[in-house]
Amino acid sequence: MSNTPQLQQVLDRIDADFDNSLDRLFALLRIKSISADPAFAGDCKAAADHLATDIATLGFTTNVRPTAGHPAIVAKTNGKGNREPRPHVLFYGHYDVQPVDPLNLWHRPPFEPAIATHADGRKIIVARGAEDDKGQLMTFVEACRAWKFVTGSLPVDITIVIEGEEEIGSKNFVPFLEKNKDDLKADFVLVCDTGMWDPNTPAITTSLRGLMYDEVRIKAANRDLHSGIFGGGAQNPIRVLTRILGSLHDENGHITIPGFYDGVKDLPSDVLAQWKTLDLSPDSFLKPIGLSIPAGEKDRLLIEQISSRPTCDINGIIGGYTGEGSKTVIPAEASAKISFRLVEGQEPGKIRKAFRDYVTARLPGDCTAEFTDHSSAPAIALDWNMKPLAAAKRALTDEWGKEALLIGSGASIPIVADFKRTLGLDTVLVGFGLDDDNIHSPNEKYDLKSFHKGIRSWARILAALADAPR
Repeated sequence: MSNTPQLQQVLDRIDADFDNSLDRLFALLRIKSISADPAFAGDCKAAADHLATDIATLGFTTNVRPTAGHPAIVAKTNGKGNREPRPHVLFYGHYDVQPVDPLNLWHRPPFEPAIATHADGRKIIVARGAEDDKGQLMTFVEACRAWKFVTGSLPVDITIVIEGEEEIGSKNFVPFLEKNKDDLKADFVLVCDTGMWDPNTPAITTSLRGLMYDEVRIKAANRDLHSGIFGGGAQNPIRVLTRILGSLHDENGHITIPGFYDGVKDLPSDVLAQWKTLDLSPDSFLKPIGLSIPAGEKDRLLIEQISSRPTCDINGIIGGYTGEGSKTVIPAEASAKISFRLVEGQEPGKIRKAFRDYVTARLPGDCTAEFTDHSSAPAIALDWNMKPLAAAKRALTDEWGKEALLIGSGASIPIVADFKRTLGLDTVLVGFGLDDDNIHSPNEKYDLKSFHKGIRSWARILAALADAPR
């Protein structure tokens, strides 16, 4: 199907109907669906109702379902194809958006979408949610609309699930998945909440780093001490803490916690070869933020350091007197917050224990350590030979005229792990966002080209998935 006249008709329809696609996106962008603020709960419900009504016009059986927080939408195509069983995909998106503060930094009202011209001449859609995630999820909906208009049906069976709490941690979505397991059965998940390599090079995110966040508090004396009286004789928790934290990395950037790298695999040789051709350099990546020297493992490429290798970062240190002027104290305690980005093969619970054992083994006799759990999520890695992955890669390459890249993301998207854990499904992550989209910031935007070619890309991907061997 991927090269049939039928697909060409669908692509032509997308082009012809693009102004209407923009109007439909703008209608969604006008809804102030800020999930973090209870004052906008009615707007979140309005966004769910709006999407459900729209998607129902495409022949989906659609309903808005309650959660313990903002509602979710479930939409299903009616029945199977007329031939042998077809692939069944579960598409995920979210309608909620981030707060708009600080409002005074916006160039125009954040919920009055408009087409603007970027400084470099690109046409862009400006509004809160333009990219994250309303523009992205509407690329998929509009692709389905074009297929339905041209052929009266869709090339694969589809279930769409859209939540309203992604921007506040999806805390009620996992129980929703558990409760609706039977209704969300599929072969794999499609997610449009990621980005391109650059404005002209499509990408599929094939791995996401996991996260383990911990906090340590080291205590010594039973009160803050005068450094003139006790200095030299009493343990200083800041000195103990910084010595331990400073030893977490060796001179080559490797993390020194015993067993930390157990289970960590190298990239497949063909993927590493492709990444080398991308030539991500300190000049292009670090110079814009005022840096020039990569700080990770010295025997790894910069792109590996930020995408496919595990990391340890100290996110904050608190201890002693930090106010104006001076106060000569030896503090009674000092604390630090530490995050570990993890890769496939590392289990967050084991890394947490290894870190705590490392700290405890290095404590002087007069000191104790207390630990506080924070968030954790496992890493996700797709099978590089996964058939839907190859189909999506071919489709993206056909649309953009440049080979689609398989890339790793240094960030964590916990919902992908949730799909694997609750539904047993792998996820194909295709998105059309760009680094300069200002998501979560004032003046969020989505390139007009990303929206247009994103719709065309999903139309091709649906055709390619229909053709892919199962």
